[in-house]
Amino acid sequence: MKRIALTGLALAAILAAGAGGYWVGLRDFPMPGLREWFGVEDTLAAGGPAGSGAVIYYQDPDGQPVYSATPRQTADGRAFRAVRASEDVSFEDKPPATTVPASGGTRRVLYYRNPMGLPDTSPAPKKDSMGMDYIPVHEGEDDGGPIVKVSLGKLQRTGVRSELVQRRTVGRLVRVPGTVQLDERRISVVATRSDAFVNEVANVTTGDRVTKGQMLLRLYSPDIAFAAAQFITDLNSGGRDSALGGARQRLENLGLPPEAIAEIERTRKAPLSMVWRAPRDGVVLERNVVDGMKAAPGEVLFRLADISTIWVLADVPEFDLGAVRLGAPVTIRVRSLPGRSFEGRVSLIYPQVSEATRATRVRIEIANPGGVLLPNMYAEVEIGTGDAAPVVAVPDSAVIDTGTRQVVIIDRGEGRFEPRDVKIGLRGQGFTEIREGIAEGDRVVVAANFLIDAESNLKAALRGLTPPEAQP
Repeated sequence: MKRIALTGLALAAILAAGAGGYWVGLRDFPMPGLREWFGVEDTLAAGGPAGSGAVIYYQDPDGQPVYSATPRQTADGRAFRAVRASEDVSFEDKPPATTVPASGGTRRVLYYRNPMGLPDTSPAPKKDSMGMDYIPVHEGEDDGGPIVKVSLGKLQRTGVRSELVQRRTVGRLVRVPGTVQLDERRISVVATRSDAFVNEVANVTTGDRVTKGQMLLRLYSPDIAFAAAQFITDLNSGGRDSALGGARQRLENLGLPPEAIAEIERTRKAPLSMVWRAPRDGVVLERNVVDGMKAAPGEVLFRLADISTIWVLADVPEFDLGAVRLGAPVTIRVRSLPGRSFEGRVSLIYPQVSEATRATRVRIEIANPGGVLLPNMYAEVEIGTGDAAPVVAVPDSAVIDTGTRQVVIIDRGEGRFEPRDVKIGLRGQGFTEIREGIAEGDRVVVAANFLIDAESNLKAALRGLTPPEAQP
């Protein structure tokens, strides 16, 4: 009976173990102890291809995200698995070694390219210095043209982004210092053309505003009195037109205004003193005359300036000069009038560059309402550049500038890209004008251009950027 009972217990244990193993196998439960118990590798590892190349790190034997640069063991004494170069994680979508096209045949391998993107190819399979296999390039994958193909998964991971090319206004502001100056064409002086004695000076002094025709001073000039007397004599004697014309001309040559000559002709009297009036509206900049003084010919008695229109002279650096054009809009601000600005346009670009500052002077003519802008004020000048008409433009990030040439990447869709040489124009406000190379409606890459550039080096497709590599 004891033997029968022991035999029954053994059979029951064997059946329980078999049923448990079958249940664990159905649910794919891990059995970490099998490798130590039986001295064999896991079924998956044993069935997979053997790794090649140097050992680059060690991974937890259960596939957990635990790594080590040197051999180590788990807490229960199991050794970490060695990971070789060919087994490392790759984010590139690798096609199968042999693919069957629609025709039913296999594609021919043209050559093998360096896995690190170096300009190195091989007609036969080989490994690089790190033990990584060269990547096969099949027939139809490299047609020798400028098209670069990138997997859609890689595009999503690296953030490649493209935008449509549009027409827009491209411009930027050139900010330079300037000073307020008088308009040279609106400055007048009051002076005599002969010796004179000042009888009376009007109650006008420096800084006062005067109007055209306002009396400034009264003076006596012997030369004017003599010429006036001769003119009256010719008038009274009924002289010939030539004589009258000569006497009138002498008075005009002495600076007598036409209205004063007309008054002499009407009254037939030579005035003892003459009134000198303001030739224009403006501000008195200088007063160099007092009552009773003698004025020599040509001596400046008053200096007047019309400040209703004024100049602002700005110094534009030489490297910005090419962007400034005549008629460009200008905004001017002065520190004494915070929150207020004045609008004008570039009226003249001076034809010389200062040797000391390497800058060119630009003149802006602006209105001066109320005369608030005064000569020699400091001004902050903003000059608008660029044409008002929209031009073909792309974001600055879309242009790959090598220093000698400029390239943009055209997005052809479905992971296909084409490099295109372009000629650029003005830059400003985050955009670059494209004068040649692309047209409105094209789609260009504006983010992660480095990925396309790297792929072009890998596949030797950017013939315009790098010299073409010889293919076997």
